[in-house]
Amino acid sequence: QVQLVESGGGLVQPGGSLRLSCVASGFTSRFYVIAWFRQAPGKEREGVACANNIDGQIYYVDSVKGRLTISRDNAKNTAYLQMNSLKPEDTAVYYCAARARPYLSCSGHSDAYAYWGQGTQVTVSS
Repeated sequence: QVQLVESGGGLVQPGGSLRLSCVASGFTSRFYVIAWFRQAPGKEREGVACANNIDGQIYYVDSVKGRLTISRDNAKNTAYLQMNSLKPEDTAVYYCAARARPYLSCSGHSDAYAYWGQGTQVTVSS
């Protein structure tokens, strides 16, 4: 069955870096939109970044532009989120998600995604 497994979260000081990984199994992820979301305590889940292998489009929420980078390794069925210059407000559980069918477009709405990982905690604190 379809499975997404995130890893790479942890505790980091402000200004530090982390790289999150999302390994997909049970489907050929290169044909699917993969996105990263995050959810902080007491807040709604927020779309952070999205990458569409089909049309090459990459999208970021304004608050992370220039600091977070999404990438994909199709040979490894893996997506990454490189996080630099981290801020305390980046603290959240980060999730990767895939759309239900191939050849769809990126969306910033969580209900557009059918498959979710279990999440990985990122804490930015001194």
